[in-house]
Amino acid sequence: MGMESSPEAPQPVRVVLSAVGQWIGRLGRIWVEGQIAELNRRGRMVYITLRDPVANVSARVVCQTSVLDAQSPPPEPGARVVVYAKPDFYEPRGTFSLRALEIRHVGLGELLARLEQLRRTLTAEGVFDRERKRSLPFLPNTVGLVCGRDSAAERDVLENGRRRWPAVRFEVRPATVQGDRAVGEVIAALEELDAHPDVDVIIIARGGGSLEDLLPFSDEALVRAVAATTTPVVSAIGHEQDAPLLDHVADVRASTPTDAAKRVIPDVGEQLELVRQLRDRGRRVLRGALEREFSWLEGIRSRPALADPVRELDRLTEKVVELRDRARRSLTVSLDRAGDGLEHTRARLHALSPATTLARGYAIVQQKDGSVVRSVADLAPGQELRMRLAEGSLTATVESVGTDPTDDPDTEEAGPTGGKK
Repeated sequence: MGMESSPEAPQPVRVVLSAVGQWIGRLGRIWVEGQIAELNRRGRMVYITLRDPVANVSARVVCQTSVLDAQSPPPEPGARVVVYAKPDFYEPRGTFSLRALEIRHVGLGELLARLEQLRRTLTAEGVFDRERKRSLPFLPNTVGLVCGRDSAAERDVLENGRRRWPAVRFEVRPATVQGDRAVGEVIAALEELDAHPDVDVIIIARGGGSLEDLLPFSDEALVRAVAATTTPVVSAIGHEQDAPLLDHVADVRASTPTDAAKRVIPDVGEQLELVRQLRDRGRRVLRGALEREFSWLEGIRSRPALADPVRELDRLTEKVVELRDRARRSLTVSLDRAGDGLEHTRARLHALSPATTLARGYAIVQQKDGSVVRSVADLAPGQELRMRLAEGSLTATVESVGTDPTDDPDTEEAGPTGGKK
């Protein structure tokens, strides 16, 4: 029902806004689709600018943070969403907004949300951990290749691989790389190559495409199959900007099939150049070591002991002869001194010897018991005595005992054999 008004009887602003609010309130809850242009969080509330994807029209959406966070992952600016909301008109300011009760991803946004949820789940399980990734062999004997039949990816890998190392061998397993059958065929080819005894590395290659075209390479079954292989796997899906979940689980991620061939197969020219450089470096190191050893040897040979070893021997011989002569002189002097001392001692002993005294004419008078007679007081007439001379001995009998004339200072010495018996 329209409002009656005229220039003479206009309606107040409050009445008009109240009528607009009442009319909007009768719209009820509706689903609205759009793209998030702006998103601001303020405490427990979220303020969103929802833009029409075709026309240059936008609406304000207000909701609690719990409504936005109910989606995993929560919508971000640029995401397309559908909003279940109740139209609301704020009369004091005359502003229109949608009070959101539920927000969902729509189309591609919903697909990305599912992939993000799967990525988080696999990350939590450790499927993407760097510790489980294997290193590529330096020179693979055989390279396994999973790709589309007669595809550009196959040609890129084969041509670049053989150009880099002509002797490399390939085991190619064609598979559907798009659509419903892609996941099963890629897994079957992967398992066959993983079981092949000669395959050292496996490349899964595909050219670029839309997100929907690359969905098979983000399938959970394929991701887990790659994680379960014992052979290193290289992911070469799409282009640099494409990032399916296969890139996260593969041991090496190549930006393109050509890049995969470069990462897996070494360039024979580069390796020959590297060998040449290492050989030259080895020669320089060896030459330097030999020069140092020769310098050391020359220094050793220039020393007097080695430069003229006979001279050193002569010097040592002279020293030995000198020491020998000195020892002989010292020994001779010592022996001479010892001989002189021995002669002196022998002369002293001879001078002090009783035999020498006897040789001068003296005799030793002993009693029968062998004791030496020292005084006539010890003798008695008729006593037998034994007299020891310088040569031989005799027995005598004491006839009388008297004073020895030599006791009288006035009496002359009769001689060494004089005296009374």
